[in-house]
Amino acid sequence: MNKLDRYILRSFASTFVFAVLALCTIFLVVNILESLDKFLDLNVQVLIILKYYFYFFPEILKLLTPVAMLIASLFSIGRLTNLNEITAMKSGGMSLYRMMIPILLLSGMVCAGQLYFNGWIVPRALTKKLSIERQYLGKGSGSNQTQVYNLYYRETPTTNVVLSYYDAISKTGNDIIVEYYESEMHPVVKKRLDAKTLQWDSVQNVWMISNGFERTFEDGKFRVRRIYKDSLKLSINHHSITELQRAPEEMNFDELREYITILERGGKDVRQKVIDYYGQYAFPFANFIVVMFGVPFASVKKKSGIAVEIATAMVVSFVYLVFTKVSQSIGMEINTHPAVIGWAANGIFFIIGVLNLLRTKT
Repeated sequence: MNKLDRYILRSFASTFVFAVLALCTIFLVVNILESLDKFLDLNVQVLIILKYYFYFFPEILKLLTPVAMLIASLFSIGRLTNLNEITAMKSGGMSLYRMMIPILLLSGMVCAGQLYFNGWIVPRALTKKLSIERQYLGKGSGSNQTQVYNLYYRETPTTNVVLSYYDAISKTGNDIIVEYYESEMHPVVKKRLDAKTLQWDSVQNVWMISNGFERTFEDGKFRVRRIYKDSLKLSINHHSITELQRAPEEMNFDELREYITILERGGKDVRQKVIDYYGQYAFPFANFIVVMFGVPFASVKKKSGIAVEIATAMVVSFVYLVFTKVSQSIGMEINTHPAVIGWAANGIFFIIGVLNLLRTKT
């Protein structure tokens, strides 16, 4: 990396950091002003408010990083263009493609970093933010993740599980009902199991039930078996049963994949969730794509000035976000793999970005 590369990279990186801080500050100030009355009405302590926005910040950073990347590419390269430094570099034999290499390398690093940040850091912070909302702002049910109430779960397409209460600390549940049906096409109950107590055995990794009855309906006969203590075979385990009560946005990418698998195994339609899952993986790569729009646009000197560059940044960001949601909605209606739908917006904008780069004078 030569001096010009370091100079371009330093200019871009400093503008990017400033843009991130400025956008996040504006967002936080606006949100605080909107929520201040609610905090005051509920007598929320200042320390709690600070903790709330500390855990809210990663979510804001997740959404605004691609916008900051676009603004950085427009402003940093636009500044070099207005000072005729781009012209001087081209006169010295450096093409626009060569100038973009350090910026593209940095944007690739931001993509990788944000992929981990969005997938594992943001969900953890969001969990604590939502906990504060439930406890101090009266949002949600107010329950915590150690206690599960009224769980209705489809174990398989022909098996339903109902659990009145489960405590994750003691790994004990009360009043479980398991209904077994003949088939999906003929949902006739062939067996029903009722038990007063459900206990997770951590040593054998199996459910134990006690004080219950097993009722069987076969060949026109009805049989009842008393259960004092017995094992119960379920695909769902102690960890999974608590995960089902969490909001998907509170789960990291690994937990979300497991959550979708559990729902799918139970016969639920998970296509929308799978599309969202791939879309979350695709979102960080917007940092790379916006650079392909910003740099060529800013490398051409214009008379319109900075206002057009700001407007361009906002329009491209808005169109990208809108198209992402629209493509995911359309994908629900067409027979295409969810991964294709989730990455569709990035793929289309990448192609447009390449065409935009090719038509720009280098």
